[in-house]
Amino acid sequence: MSNLSRRKFLFTAVGSAAGALWLAACGGSNKPASKSTATGEDAPEVTAATLGFIALTDAAPLIIAKEKGFFAKHGMPDVKVVKQTSWAVTRDNLELGSARGGIDGAHILSPMPLLLTAGTITKTKQPLPMYTLARLNLQGQGLSVSKEFLGDKLTIDNKAGLTKAVQRASGKGKKFKAAVTFPGGTHDLWMRYWLAANGIDPNKDADLVVVPPPQMVANMQTGTMDTFCVGEPWNQRLVNKKLGYTAAVTGELWKFHPEKAFSMRADWVDQNPKAAKALLMAVQEAQIWCEDPANLNELCEITSKDKYFKASVADIKPRLAGDIDYGDGRVVKNSPLKMRFWSENASFPYKSHDAWFVTEDIRWGYLPANTDIDALVNKVNRADLWKEAATAIGMAKAIPASDSRGKETFFDGVVFDPENPKAYLDSLKIKALS
Repeated sequence: MSNLSRRKFLFTAVGSAAGALWLAACGGSNKPASKSTATGEDAPEVTAATLGFIALTDAAPLIIAKEKGFFAKHGMPDVKVVKQTSWAVTRDNLELGSARGGIDGAHILSPMPLLLTAGTITKTKQPLPMYTLARLNLQGQGLSVSKEFLGDKLTIDNKAGLTKAVQRASGKGKKFKAAVTFPGGTHDLWMRYWLAANGIDPNKDADLVVVPPPQMVANMQTGTMDTFCVGEPWNQRLVNKKLGYTAAVTGELWKFHPEKAFSMRADWVDQNPKAAKALLMAVQEAQIWCEDPANLNELCEITSKDKYFKASVADIKPRLAGDIDYGDGRVVKNSPLKMRFWSENASFPYKSHDAWFVTEDIRWGYLPANTDIDALVNKVNRADLWKEAATAIGMAKAIPASDSRGKETFFDGVVFDPENPKAYLDSLKIKALS
């Protein structure tokens, strides 16, 4: 299924004249209900939950849901939004759960709930059932490289330049070092796809290392990596510090690609279904708020605080606004490849997207080749709960007609058909099936 048209997706500006004009131009009129439905029989079973986040721009909906009172509005005034230092720590704290000092849910790399449920990344190697309740954003990540490679003019599809950069590293007796944020996570998959599509085998020709997102720029500064893939604001900070440049933003790799998710432990949701719905309603409203251009300055001021991103507004704002200075002379204003929180159905957790994540993790050996893709996706993906929450806040028109966005096309012309993942895998020349 293709994206809903601009007339069909709903974008709400909270108290914003600009947003009202935008809605009028797009033919939209709905906006979230002004009052919570979480009263009486619909009241949450509990008023508290502990949610984790990493210092990345796409964590904004969870932070805004807390700061702007959306959690409280829906009967969850005691929600804690707690910074995690790495995705590994997020994983560990999800395994613990809040009852043992951990967390109940998180802003998380979209493949992680699938890998946790499969039991391939837990410390115990036992399954930790998770539910994906919403996608938090589309796009908004970057493939950045050291300033050492400015002369190679690396871009999304400069195969000759990338090959030359890799060969130069090899000539120094080392492999091209590429940093990602978690094995099998989105940034790992974007890095691997970029390299492989340009003829570089990430398992043979490169050295992939794991570095927490906030530490990427510091590691580039010390010369311990050649390239990294991470979310914002860290690619922008690299450019601002003149330590490197952005070879490509990930929307160039796959336009409107899914990125982070709002996911919770399945047992918590099963025990507290009304509270889970309340959390989801709050996050949806926060995503709508984050998308409104009238809120951009406030969004940046809130998230820049030390307890959240500990980054300057100058690092956070430009790319959120769609102004991309690649750091190599390329400058794009109002790019359609900017991060989306609500428009283009950004919040809806398409099952077809989770099918790609499972398929790609099979490709690189993070999941067994005999994994039942549909079964795993259907166990984790709770698009049904998303629809219930969207209806409850008066946004039923935002519900897509299908749980599948249909076929997806990548920058190199490769097509993923969620109805035939095997054909996709068979078409790929570079892979490492387990």
